[in-house]
Amino acid sequence: MKKWIPKIWKVRLKLGIRSLKDYKINFAKPSEGKINFAFKVGTTQEIKKGNYFENKVHNFKIAKERIEKVVVYPNQVFSFWKIIGNPTEKNKFKKGRNIVNGTISEEVGGGLCQISTLIYVTALKSNFEIIERYNHSVDIYSEEDRFTPLGSDATVVYGYKDLRIKNNKSFPICFSFKIDDKSIICTVGSEKQIIESELNFIRYENQVQKRIRVVTIIDNSEKYESNYAIQ
Repeated sequence: MKKWIPKIWKVRLKLGIRSLKDYKINFAKPSEGKINFAFKVGTTQEIKKGNYFENKVHNFKIAKERIEKVVVYPNQVFSFWKIIGNPTEKNKFKKGRNIVNGTISEEVGGGLCQISTLIYVTALKSNFEIIERYNHSVDIYSEEDRFTPLGSDATVVYGYKDLRIKNNKSFPICFSFKIDDKSIICTVGSEKQIIESELNFIRYENQVQKRIRVVTIIDNSEKYESNYAIQ
């Protein structure tokens, strides 16, 4: 029965369910206020070349423009999709490569998972509270193709999977980006210094079950776990 329901209806249903659960959450929104963020913690990743390279960089710049307008005040929650909006052509996004149900496909807004992943890794380094995050279900990359360590990805699917981060500091913060044709840098700026944490991603492979479990270690403490199917 579900396969006959149009995708747009499914998304609207998911969004409706989310909105009922979200009404008590204090989400960060675009702000006109200017704050001097003197301290920074950052993450750099390579932008991999491919058939959709130019479209991907275009999507990155649209996301950058929207995210940088948002100041996340203490106890507010950064929601990737509430800031980015529906990644459609009407909202200025272009087609790119996406991973859907473990398969590479062409989708409008393709490549945005690298933005969410950068924010996630930077948030881990800053010891923010992770409210919602999903890893990809399948590890499709070789070590040469990875733009981020296995276990550090944060996939996002509009209406279904969001990246949500709570500012658990006593001061406001803001994410910003620098983009060129080789790399992308995500930085979290803050009024007061954030001591950058050390990250490690330890993997455990089970060849019999064709699964990989990755444990995220922050400052020598186990914090999160990611599970992947092996292709």
